[in-house]
Amino acid sequence: MFSAAAKSLPVVSSLLFVLSGPPAQAGEAAGKSVHEQVLEVLRTQQGAVTRPLPELHPARTTFNAEAPIPPQCYTKTAGQFNPCYVCHQNPVEGRENTMGDGRLQISYAFSDVGMTNHWENLFEDRSEAVAKISDEEIRTWIAGDNYSELAPRLKAAEFTGWIPDLENLHLAGAAFDREGFALDGSHWVAFNYKPLPSTFWPTNGSTDDVMIRLGEPFRTDAVGRYSREVYKANLALVELSLKGYERIGSLPIDEAAVGVDLDGDGLLGTAREVIAREHFVGGAHDRVTATYLYPQDTEFLHTVRYVGVDAEGGVVVPPRMKEVRYMRKWKAYDKAIYAREYQLENFAKEAGRLPAYQLVGDHGLDNGFGWSVQGFIEGHDGRLRSLSYEENLFCMGCHSSIGATIDKTFGFPRKIDGAAGWGYIDLKGMPDAPNRGEQRGEIATYLERVGGGGEFRSNPEMFERWFNEDGRLDEAAIAGARDVYELIAPSPERALELNKAYRVIVAEQDYLFGRDATSVPPENVFRFIDNGTAPTLPVDRFFTWDIRLDWDAVLPDEGADRQRGSIMTGE
Repeated sequence: MFSAAAKSLPVVSSLLFVLSGPPAQAGEAAGKSVHEQVLEVLRTQQGAVTRPLPELHPARTTFNAEAPIPPQCYTKTAGQFNPCYVCHQNPVEGRENTMGDGRLQISYAFSDVGMTNHWENLFEDRSEAVAKISDEEIRTWIAGDNYSELAPRLKAAEFTGWIPDLENLHLAGAAFDREGFALDGSHWVAFNYKPLPSTFWPTNGSTDDVMIRLGEPFRTDAVGRYSREVYKANLALVELSLKGYERIGSLPIDEAAVGVDLDGDGLLGTAREVIAREHFVGGAHDRVTATYLYPQDTEFLHTVRYVGVDAEGGVVVPPRMKEVRYMRKWKAYDKAIYAREYQLENFAKEAGRLPAYQLVGDHGLDNGFGWSVQGFIEGHDGRLRSLSYEENLFCMGCHSSIGATIDKTFGFPRKIDGAAGWGYIDLKGMPDAPNRGEQRGEIATYLERVGGGGEFRSNPEMFERWFNEDGRLDEAAIAGARDVYELIAPSPERALELNKAYRVIVAEQDYLFGRDATSVPPENVFRFIDNGTAPTLPVDRFFTWDIRLDWDAVLPDEGADRQRGSIMTGE
C-alpha cells in the first residue's frame, strides 16, 4: 500500500537490501526457492540478531504473498459458526476505521493467491515430537530469560530501529509499580485489559502483555520537566478520546500540579476522573484531542509469551518470550485522510492487486496509516532476533486491514476503564464484561457464536468445560465461573502441551508456514477455498460487535481499589 503516511516514516535509501545470507543467484542456481534459502539460514545461523534476506527486493523472498490473511480466516463455518465477527465489522460512526469489511463474516472474498491456505503448519502432526519433550525440559525452557540480552545484541549489531528499552520486562508485573508505571523510568505504562477472543486466550497457547508510552510532551509540564501528574492526566485523556467517551475515571491526579481543572468541579483538587477537552495538558497543551485516535508518537510494546505454570498449577506469565512486538505512530492524520486510504485499499483489492507495504529498514513495515510495525521472534536457539520480511508481513493484515480495530489497535480499546485498568494485566477477578451494546458476557457470547473455544473449534478442554454433549453452551457452568481467568486459563497439562508444540516450531523456524501452537492438525480448516462454492453463513449469523467493553455493567464502582497481581504476575 502506497500512502501519504509513508512520507512521515524513516527514510530508507532503497528497497534493495544487502543483508546476511547467501546471494539470491547462488540459491536459485542450486534449485532452491528464495524462501527456502531464507529458511535454511534461519535454521542454521548462530547468534544472529538481524533478519536474513538475500540481495534482492524483499517481496521476492516471500512464500505467501497473502501473509496478511491470518490462519483463522480459513476456518470452516459449517453454515452456522461465526468467529469472523471479532475482526470483520462495518464502520462505526465517528471512527477513523472505515474499512467496512463486515461482509466477510458471511462470505469469502479471497484473491486467487489467498484461496490457497499457505499456513501449512496447521496440517502438521507434531504429537510425536511433542512427546519427546519432557515436562521438566519445557518448564526449564520457558523459565529462561531471552529478553534481557536483546538490547545489547541489537546495539552491537548497529540496529537502527527501536531497541527494547524497558528493563526487567521478563519479570512481568514485577517490572511495574502498582499504577502500571515502569520502575526503570522508561515511561512505559502497563494496563490491564481483556484478551481478544480467542487467539490470545492462554487456553489457546499464549500469554501476553501490552504497554503504552506517549511522546515526551505528554509527560512533561509546560516548561519541559517530567511530571507524573501531567502524564497521568494525558494518559486518561488518550483513553477517553480513543474510546470516544465524554468522561472517564483516572488515577488520582493532583490538579494543582497540572494547573487544570480536569474533572470540571471548579476546584484544583485531586481528580479521579477527567472530562473531554479540546487539548491535552502540560507540554502537550497545544496538541488537539481527537476521538478514536491516538496522538502522534504514541508507542505500544507487546510481548507474546509461553503459558507459564506455577508450583500450584496456576497460569502465569513466564520470563521467556515468543515475540516482542512494537508499534509507533509517526504521523497523525485527520479522519478524512484515513477514509481516503481505506478507499484506495478497497480499489486495489477490487483490481486484484496483492497487499504491499513499504519496508522502512529496521523500523519494520509502514502500515499505510501512520504506524510502523516491527518485532522480534525466537531463533532456533531461543534467542530473540528481528523478524524476516515475511514474518513481519504476517502482522500487517490485523494492524491495517480489518474493520474492528480502533486506530489499528486491539489491546488499549479493551482496557478496563479508568483507574482499575492501570497496572499489569491480571485476569483473576476480572468479570466477563459484555461488549458495548450487548448484555451478555463477551466470552459466553463468543463461545456460543463459535461453537467452541477458538476459531478452529479444536480445543477439547474448552468444549468439555463449557459445552454440553449436544454441543450447546452449558449455561450453568458459564454462570458459575468466577472470572475471566477461570474461563480461559488452561489446565497445567494443556499449557505444557501447547508450550511443547510451539517449541517444535521454534526449532524448525518455519514461522512462514504458521505459528499456531497445535500438536495435531485442527479439523475445521480449509486447505483451499473457492469463493463461489465454499459454504457461507446465512444473514442471521451476522453480528454487529464493538471491540470496546461495557465495564460499567460489571464494575459499577469504577474507582474501587481492586486486588490485582496473582494471575499473570506469578505473585
